[in-house]
Amino acid sequence: DVLVSAGAVSYLGPFTADFRVEINSTLQQCLVDLNIPHTKGADMQSTLVEPVKQRHWQLCSLPTDSLSTQNAIMMDKSRRWSLLVDPQGQANRYIKAMGKDKDFSIQGIDVTKLSDKNFLRTLENGIRFGKWVVLENIAEELDAALEPILLQQKFKSGGQDMMKIGDNNVPYSDTFRFFMTTKLPNPHYPPEIQVKVTLIN
Repeated sequence: DVLVSAGAVSYLGPFTADFRVEINSTLQQCLVDLNIPHTKGADMQSTLVEPVKQRHWQLCSLPTDSLSTQNAIMMDKSRRWSLLVDPQGQANRYIKAMGKDKDFSIQGIDVTKLSDKNFLRTLENGIRFGKWVVLENIAEELDAALEPILLQQKFKSGGQDMMKIGDNNVPYSDTFRFFMTTKLPNPHYPPEIQVKVTLIN
């Protein structure tokens, strides 16, 4: 069950609901063919979702359909930061609502765009104080300054986790979370970007 869920979190983010169902049924058939013990019909939702947490997500304006729930699980469980293809702005609203909820983000949330001249300062403050940061309206290329954040390049200095942003070494807070959203309906991200983010449709 966990094997199927891990594969779904890792690989199914960019795909549509129908294609995810198709891939999951192929995986289920493989489990049967290879005689691997599993729960019949197990998927990411039945294995990884906690009902109380799911309800809390929905109170933060997450739609109740299974695609949205799967996307929320991917955002919650993946190790890489999420890049959300979000032409209708649903994900944006959801993340902002969660960021204002003290149960999710104690320090609150900041919203910025690559076109803001202070966007690196916003990111520095997020990392230093453990805020959530949403980077909106990104295009098909990402600023090189985001590299250490996307690759989570932390290092120890004086017993504390640090991250180098631009020319500054910034203390790294574990409550920091980073989200990127794009309004492009069908963006093409090259492999070198896709390996650094969790791409979610």
